[in-house]
Amino acid sequence: MPHKIVREAETKMAKSVEAFQQEMGSIRTGRATAGLLDVVDVEVYGARMKINQLGTVTVPDPHLIVIDLWDKSQIHAVEKAILASPLGLNPSNDGRVIRVPIPPLSEERRKDLVKVAKKHVEEAKIAIRNIRRHAVDEIKKAQKDGEIPEDDAHHLTDEVQKLTDKFTVKIDEAFAAKETDIMEV
Repeated sequence: MPHKIVREAETKMAKSVEAFQQEMGSIRTGRATAGLLDVVDVEVYGARMKINQLGTVTVPDPHLIVIDLWDKSQIHAVEKAILASPLGLNPSNDGRVIRVPIPPLSEERRKDLVKVAKKHVEEAKIAIRNIRRHAVDEIKKAQKDGEIPEDDAHHLTDEVQKLTDKFTVKIDEAFAAKETDIMEV
């Protein structure tokens, strides 16, 4: 069974990768996905809510998102929130549902999105390295305090490095998939 410090580091790294994957999901590609609107908060009922908490989000074709709200009186609030979001989308409604067309991306915009994704990759890797550094510092402190023998400390440090490598590969794989998705015409 892994040492407590290694388990903690693994849990934190897994959460960092999960957060990174959510950020990757919010980067727009040329295709419609229900998760694309997850970054949009709507001011309704005196609180901020996600669109998927206000109605059903469907993707009938690759270039259209349809939002069927449970409370039709909130159509304008949702439409306004989508317009104000950094997604650059232009929703329309017919009084019953909101249609959000997803325009095709220009080559220049695709390259810009890849740069944004690369920035998220670097931030995620920095987070992973910070978790590694913190875990190694804890191991060194425990060794210095006599809680862990030197051989065990060395072994635990190796385990933390293996975790770091494993999660860095996951980040790279998620980025490669997103880059392919973004550049696909």
